[in-house]
Amino acid sequence: MKKEIVWRRKDLRIDKSIQLLLKPRDPMSHKGNYGHALIVAGNTGKMGAAVIASKACLRSGVGLLTVNIPKEERSILQIAVPEAMVTIRENKMNLTSFSAACIGPGIGTDTATTALVTDFLENYKQPLLIDADALNIIAADKLLLDKLPEGSVLTPHPKEFDRLFGAHTSVEERMDTAIAMAKKYRLVIVLKGHHTLVTYDGLVYINNTGNAGLAKGGSGDALSGIICALLAQGYNAFDAAKMGVHLHGLAADIALANQSMESMLITDVIECLGNAFKSLM
Repeated sequence: MKKEIVWRRKDLRIDKSIQLLLKPRDPMSHKGNYGHALIVAGNTGKMGAAVIASKACLRSGVGLLTVNIPKEERSILQIAVPEAMVTIRENKMNLTSFSAACIGPGIGTDTATTALVTDFLENYKQPLLIDADALNIIAADKLLLDKLPEGSVLTPHPKEFDRLFGAHTSVEERMDTAIAMAKKYRLVIVLKGHHTLVTYDGLVYINNTGNAGLAKGGSGDALSGIICALLAQGYNAFDAAKMGVHLHGLAADIALANQSMESMLITDVIECLGNAFKSLM
């Protein structure tokens, strides 16, 4: 029988500046101390995005999680992620009880969803992460950029970024635009790629963890869940984004102990988040 390979901490690329950001968990604390996150994700045929984002969020230390999904898809989420609570998309949400929110993974871009995203941008006042289809909705109506709450976190991959801010011919060009747009709109932009860039108000962080095993569907959904959990726990938006991308990549590097880049699934990465956190302690 083949022996399981065990990851070794000394092999990992750990950023000491990220280690310094991690808040120790109070042994006398309870779930109310770690925030209540809301994830608006999933739609028919895309419930995997909601499941992945939810599992990653819960594995990243949030106290409570509520997931907003279409009514007909509720059983998928409640069976796959029993730790999460559910609200139904067709019902109006009370947004006041959440300490942070993520909107976009797998939600679609139809008329009803566009109205939901627009309403969210106008009425949600807590830390907010915007990803995937929510970014595409904003790209289709660029006036929505002005409605983004200050300090929101945007997590585009290169194609989503170009839909938002115009075509680019190189990674360097795209990075320059990200820095400028983050400063202009007072946002945190997470420009995903081989070396993910995180920028806010002229500040720049380049991530050094991760591998090509993350080049698969679902990786961005997991990243959104991780960052949302950190926002809900009270990390400021720039720190949450930096920690999130570092932990996401670190977990993928740890997953290589038992998977190849070809075989790695994002669920393998989520299962390695515990060791990623431990490596920062």
